[in-house]
Formats: sequence, structure tokens, C-alpha cells
Amino acid sequence: MKFLVSGGAGFLGSHLVDALKGHDVTVVDDFSTSKYFSPPEGVQVVRQRAEEFQTSEKFDVVAHLAARPSPEDYMEHPVDTALSNSLGTYRMLEVARKSDAVFFYTSTSEVYGKASVVPTPEDYWGYVNPVGVRSCYDESKRFSEALVMAYYRQYGLDVRVHRPFNVYGPRLREDGTYGRVVSRFVFQALRGEPLTVFGDGTQTRAFLYVDDWVDAALRTIRVDEAKGQVLNVGSDVEVRILDLAKKVIELTGSRSDVKFLPRGRTTRRGGRRTAPGLRGCWGGNPKPP
Repeated sequence: MKFLVSGGAGFLGSHLVDALKGHDVTVVDDFSTSKYFSPPEGVQVVRQRAEEFQTSEKFDVVAHLAARPSPEDYMEHPVDTALSNSLGTYRMLEVARKSDAVFFYTSTSEVYGKASVVPTPEDYWGYVNPVGVRSCYDESKRFSEALVMAYYRQYGLDVRVHRPFNVYGPRLREDGTYGRVVSRFVFQALRGEPLTVFGDGTQTRAFLYVDDWVDAALRTIRVDEAKGQVLNVGSDVEVRILDLAKKVIELTGSRSDVKFLPRGRTTRRGGRRTAPGLRGCWGGNPKPP
């Protein structure tokens, strides 16, 4: 099969590209957030922003992952962030429409904003400040989902949307204070630095290993029942952040201690229903009208 993967040099994108070995794969990425990407042999790389990409080439699957997912990064580049999640999504949808391809979109749990319902079920629509400092990401991701579903309803395009929750694994950047806590803890421990915990560490997260996310992504792309679906994808095993810090110190043999900092915004999100044919991931709201 022939795949186009925007954001294929990023954390999730690079692992998806690895899993597509044996297929014809083209990656579109401007490498603005990529840090640990080495293109597999045979993969064509187009170094370009998704919102600038146009082609007459046809593909079987278009996977749109290009985005700036780190709050520190996207708040520093709000215009670029909003354009990737609007014009970039449009460009990739057009490629998929002209190719009559499957369109796979990686959204985010951040579409829920500061949820007033915790844990957050799939039938909750979210609580997002449309003009706040995070809106360049949160609101533009919501717009992307709306545009994707508009293509589904108006053109009958075969679309599938993922909302990943707390995915971790190799190549996840360690910089930044929000999210990426697993890789940040590992790097701090290996350097003998204090592991920084916000609040008292009793807050929990449910982490999903990247290989499991890739498995869910491939199932979503291949399974007919996923057409027109929006799926929350994550784990239902909750881990206390303090317990995570202690486990990292233990496994690395580090002499680091834990440093507690003022608590910021932390939430738990996600329902726990399994979508048809997608064993191993959870989520999945009914097919939109």
C-alpha cells in the first residue's frame, strides 16, 4: 500500500512509519519539532510544512500527524500551531479526497480542554477557552476534527480520528515541564538531577506505551468499522506520579531524589469503552449522523 504520513519525523509519526515497513511510504515534515528521527531505508522524505504541501500523487492512506504537541512550544509558536491544525489538515484532506484514500487523523485529548467531568467520557464535548493562550492548539485541534467530519459527511471520505492519551516510549522528547513526564524523569535520573514532581505526586495518569498506540492506529486504519469514528486511545491503568518517579529512580539505579514544585493543571481524562474490532485500545463514540 501507498502511505503519506505528515509529521512522520515526530514521536508518534516515526513509530508509525517504522511499522509500515514493506509499504511505499512518503513522510512530509519540516523537522521543526523532530529530535530523534532517522528515516528508514526506502522511505521518501519531503522536508516541508504540511500546510504548504501539495501533490498530484495518489495514495491509499493519508495519515495526518503534523502538529506542535508541547505547550511550551506551541505557546511560543501560536500561528504556526494553528495553521498546522487548520490549513495543514485541509491540505492533507484534499490529498486524501483526490486519492479516494483512507484519512487517518491524530487529534489529542486536549480537545476536552479543562474538563469539568473527570474521568472524561467520550460523550462529553469538552470545555475549551477559544481565545486563551492554549487555544492555538486546543481549539485548532477541535477545528481539525470538525473539518475531518465535514469531509466525511459532504464527500463521503473514509476518515478515522484518534485522540491519544499519555503515550510514552523511545524518541519522546524529554524537554518541557508539561507532559512527557516519563522521558523527563528518566533523563533527570540518569543525570543525577532531582525528579521534579508538581504538587504532592498523588495525582494519577494512565500511560500507554507507543507500541500499543501503533497497534491501535494500524487497527483503526484497517478495520472497516472505524470509518467515521472518533476514538479515545489510551490505558485504563492509573499510576501515581510519585510512584512513577520512585520506580524510575529504582530502575535507573540513580541517586536522585524527588523535588516537589507548586502544582499546576492536572486532569484525568477518558472513558473506557472498547470500539468494535479495536481490542487493546479503549474509546469510541457512535458513528456521527
